[in-house]
Amino acid sequence: MEQKELIELLHLVGQSNLMEFHLKDGGFELYLNKNTMSRSQVTSSAPAAQMPVASSVGNESAATVQTPVQVATEAPVAVEKAPVEEVAGKNIVSPLVGVAYLQPSPDKPNFKKVGDKVTKGEVVCIIEAMKVMNEITSDVTGEIVAVLIENEQVIEFNQPLFRVKEEA
Repeated sequence: MEQKELIELLHLVGQSNLMEFHLKDGGFELYLNKNTMSRSQVTSSAPAAQMPVASSVGNESAATVQTPVQVATEAPVAVEKAPVEEVAGKNIVSPLVGVAYLQPSPDKPNFKKVGDKVTKGEVVCIIEAMKVMNEITSDVTGEIVAVLIENEQVIEFNQPLFRVKEEA
């Protein structure tokens, strides 16, 4: 790939909504990534981000090009949430990153809701990670006092999912 083509491609990707771009052409490989922060972070302004461009696989010369790309972000929106009472209990946390599902399928009821009893080893939700459905089980016996996530929400590692009031 010629330098002029590479610069044009950088410009096109920089102006697009794409967050990642990967191109393989024979012995040439190009990977662009504009992700500069996790999805859970919100900032009021986005500084110009450095977009690394790794090229060259095989016999071609290796080069890394860094070019500033303006990352577009929306201004944070104030969302009023109902005040959450801090209820004593033990949290069931996510063992992995993925998308949480509170129902076994869209037409079925939730695994657990506030007020339900849960026993150790019982499935409380499913987290999809890399197209694999992982059943999340309770590590405590008690009563669900809070559901801390929403259906189809993106979940981070070690994020609290449910709060359980342990039985004495």
